[in-house]
Amino acid sequence: MSAIHLVNDYPRPADVVWRALTDPELIPRWTATGAGGRPVGFDTVVGTRFQFVAKPKPGWDGVVDCVVLEADAPRLLRFSWADSGGGDQSEVAYRLSATAEGTRLHYDHTGFTGPSGFFMARLLGHVRRRMLTVGLPPVLAELDRSVR
Repeated sequence: MSAIHLVNDYPRPADVVWRALTDPELIPRWTATGAGGRPVGFDTVVGTRFQFVAKPKPGWDGVVDCVVLEADAPRLLRFSWADSGGGDQSEVAYRLSATAEGTRLHYDHTGFTGPSGFFMARLLGHVRRRMLTVGLPPVLAELDRSVR
């Protein structure tokens, strides 16, 4: 089984990072460095069914079906992830913890199976790394300035 494991530190408190990761208005701003997925019907309530909708690409309609499996603000969000066209279901988890300098985010996307899962994990891993290192920091900085 293949997986994506990313760890990033942000010089912001956990509640600010949590807001950027879970506010439906903010999510498209940091995911724009990837496929630009926007959440439809998203809430951090366990059992919530929602979709990430992005611009379709050849072989993909741009829609991912998800269900919130676990939520403990501002420490953990875990949800299922499945291409709307069928295929394997995987899981995404955001785990936040305090550090001396701010917040550490552990991003895990697990459950990729077989050769196609291996390649999907590699592809999505590059996209997620860019979102979390290039897309998310400016959103966090703007939130930080708006709180002051």
